Amino acid sequence: MTTAMPTGVPVEADVPTAVPTPEGIAATKRIRRRRRPVRWISNTIAVVFCLVWIFPVYWMVNTAFKPRSEALTSTPLFAPAHPTIENFVTAFTRADFLVYLGNSTIVVVGAVVLSLALGILASAALSRFRFRGRRPILVAILLVQMLPGTALLIPQFLIFNQVGLTGTYAGLILAYVAAVLPFSIWVMRGFFLAIPMEVEEAARIDGASTWQVLTKVLFPLVMPGMIATSVFAFIAAWNDYIVAYTFMQDQAQYTLPVWLASFTTQTTGTDFTGQMAASVLFSLPVVVFFMIVQRNLVSGMSAGAVKG
Repeated sequence: MTTAMPTGVPVEADVPTAVPTPEGIAATKRIRRRRRPVRWISNTIAVVFCLVWIFPVYWMVNTAFKPRSEALTSTPLFAPAHPTIENFVTAFTRADFLVYLGNSTIVVVGAVVLSLALGILASAALSRFRFRGRRPILVAILLVQMLPGTALLIPQFLIFNQVGLTGTYAGLILAYVAAVLPFSIWVMRGFFLAIPMEVEEAARIDGASTWQVLTKVLFPLVMPGMIATSVFAFIAAWNDYIVAYTFMQDQAQYTLPVWLASFTTQTTGTDFTGQMAASVLFSLPVVVFFMIVQRNLVSGMSAGAVKG
């Protein structure tokens, strides 16, 4: 039954709501009391895990602001008594820091861009097209993803050395792309499979070509997957030490992870305060990149839902 408002817009009549009974209120309170211990236990376990995870990060930052005398005390200091930024100045002005930073930037940007370009094209082909040999390719990609990176290091080095790619930025970028490409393909393939075929069919009915369907319809919808794979590729290329140390033959071509190892020498030992300050500087680009990408990831997921 409807009633007419003065403006002429019909609205639903008021529907009487059920009045809670005392028995229902008591039953709800009993359920909440039973759930309360479980909630406290789960929250406590979550807090403990967060503290265990964040403590190494806190200790790194804590040590970075300590003088060397406080960092080497037998009794741990959970806060610097005399905080100083001298360690950061020493790390930033250390020889070849800017050179290694530039090398890392070149390698990371190349690895991220190339892995995204190859990954999105391969995942689109493996998810939207039917061709002979598609399943063996998927199985091969999965098997490669399961192999540890250290097991592929020596074969990669031998192959790259034969074709003259060792000691070059291109060789190091290709090594990183080979490591992250299987993951990128699998992640973005899942996003492609989640897109209904009706979206693609509607675009083809409107006269869009295959390339237009990919670039104007499908690619915007898989933007969250592209961002996720870019995060993985960025972290893999930025944090790697062993591949950069093995492939690059000239010290002027080393990346920042190799530079971090220079704080430990056989003559002077390990400069813990300087190394922790350098680790903080080394971690800042990753944190900033992830914060930017996280915001874009959320907006990309909502935008993809609307564009469909």
